[in-house]
Amino acid sequence: MKNSDIHPQSLTGLDLVRSNITCLVAVALFAFTFPASDLLLKDWGILSVIVFRNISAFLLLLLMWLFSEGYSPLKGAGWIKGLWVGGIGFGIGSILMITTIYLTTPVVAALTAAIMPLAGVALEVAFDGRKLRKWFVVGFVLVLIGGFLATGVNFLEARFGVGALIGVLGAVLYAWGSRATIVYLPKLTSLGQTTVTSFGMTVFGIGFYIGALILGLPGTVIPEVTNNHIILILITGWVSLSISQYLWIKGVGKLGIGIASFHLNSAPFFVMLILLVLGGDWNWQQAFGALVLVFGVMISQK
Repeated sequence: MKNSDIHPQSLTGLDLVRSNITCLVAVALFAFTFPASDLLLKDWGILSVIVFRNISAFLLLLLMWLFSEGYSPLKGAGWIKGLWVGGIGFGIGSILMITTIYLTTPVVAALTAAIMPLAGVALEVAFDGRKLRKWFVVGFVLVLIGGFLATGVNFLEARFGVGALIGVLGAVLYAWGSRATIVYLPKLTSLGQTTVTSFGMTVFGIGFYIGALILGLPGTVIPEVTNNHIILILITGWVSLSISQYLWIKGVGKLGIGIASFHLNSAPFFVMLILLVLGGDWNWQQAFGALVLVFGVMISQK
């Protein structure tokens, strides 16, 4: 099954603007996960953070879906498809991208995540009949350049190896999961698609966490839970995962994974803005990278 009819060319001008804004807001909300997780990881294990944020996100999405559409859509919603699409694409994908930080450095992890648009475009070319027209290619190149600059990293510090390959694989799986959500669950609304695949992501996360406990792997520490911990978990689960993921899937359904993935490279810029509010510093390289990225997104849809 193809989703070649969800490219921007088939949208009206207003729908195109709305869809791009939807993706941009999704990425802005997703950016909150980085400072919140950084605070949690001072005394929580990384796997503990992942499993609890996944559970909280899925429960909120399920409640939103029930409240919005009632109980009937849950019957025959394709839970098995959601199990493997969400588990492989978002479950394994996110863990691999986090593993890159442990095996390499945040610099390399940021650079590997910035190639997400390449994975998205490759999937559309291979499966959806995406044609690489002139303006799309120009915009695509600008998005990659802007994305690398938006990471704010010193490229001389980057060293690539097995860890970087793991990060690239994680980015590819995440892009595949985003596209597969639309392709394999076409009868569901964006909220239903997000809920069903989040179920798969959550089940996989719980299974991985239990396996890590049995094998005595690191990252499973859960300290004495405080009110601050609960607030941070809800920020990572509700704001930067459930609501963000819902908007993201909605945007992918309109723009296709290729164009939608372009917006993901703006995440480091939004993280910088959040840290700026919290007392951090302004980074002109990231700001310039975000400007180049926005221009690339506009050009690619010309």
